[in-house]
Amino acid sequence: MKKLSHLPNINPQLEAKLLAAGIDSPETLRERGSRNAFMRIKMMDSGACYNMLLSLEGAIQGRLMEELDEQTRLDLKIFMEIFNR
Repeated sequence: MKKLSHLPNINPQLEAKLLAAGIDSPETLRERGSRNAFMRIKMMDSGACYNMLLSLEGAIQGRLMEELDEQTRLDLKIFMEIFNR
């Protein structure tokens, strides 16, 4: 089983937050998706932010967050706006 920290954008701190949220592998992260993973982390960590969401999506796609396309970034920004209401 691969470790979450082997994915792009997942440092040891974010890996610990994912583990605490019940996401213990890259496969589980992909199955749950970035939005679900983010919501789980946000329930435990009020400091979870848009950049974390981008990091999670990038990890799922196998890219650095800076490499995400504009449509993906826009979709995630809209999600954050709705989620933060």
